[in-house]
Amino acid sequence: MSFYNRHIMPRLVNLACASGQMKKIRAKTVPLAQGRVLEIGFGSGHNLPFLDASKIEHYWALEPDEQIRKLASKRLQDTPLKPEFLGLEAESIPLDDNSADTVLITFTMCTIPLVKQAIGEMRRVLKPGGQLLFAEHGAAPDEKIAKWQERIEPVWKRIGGGCHLTRKPLELLENNGFTLLNAESLYVPKAPRFAGFVSYGQAKAD
Repeated sequence: MSFYNRHIMPRLVNLACASGQMKKIRAKTVPLAQGRVLEIGFGSGHNLPFLDASKIEHYWALEPDEQIRKLASKRLQDTPLKPEFLGLEAESIPLDDNSADTVLITFTMCTIPLVKQAIGEMRRVLKPGGQLLFAEHGAAPDEKIAKWQERIEPVWKRIGGGCHLTRKPLELLENNGFTLLNAESLYVPKAPRFAGFVSYGQAKAD
């Protein structure tokens, strides 16, 4: 692992995910988590302040990057939740079938190498009737911005830990075993449009 990926990139991602506009998106989705909750891409714990501990029976936090996980120490001190950390990737979730009532994924689908396989794993570990809560950025609907995303993406992936700009999270979910219960999409105010088109909501496994 390079010095950049080990020491600099995790801090850049942590800062990018801490903006006020990102917090507003999280506040609309994350508090709906309940029961036995699996978070995919815990990162540096940005969702912790929005989780309602009174509704959570157990909390798994999947995050293979130990460096970025270390940046969550302050947030972990400020929450009553005691996550059980899972160190494997989303493509191979180390849980039994039908383990979770809620799967939570925010601003992570863009970086998963085998994203379709990971979505299949999320579907596998969800209990019948369980919910997937998501907030993800992706391909813009405007042609000019979408073209810029295609141009920028190769460099963006190198500096952003493998982050893709051109993925379509709603299509990925619908084409890989999920039905959207509700979903909204918007350009996040003040964010650069090439990286600021976000979709969020709730889905269930087919």
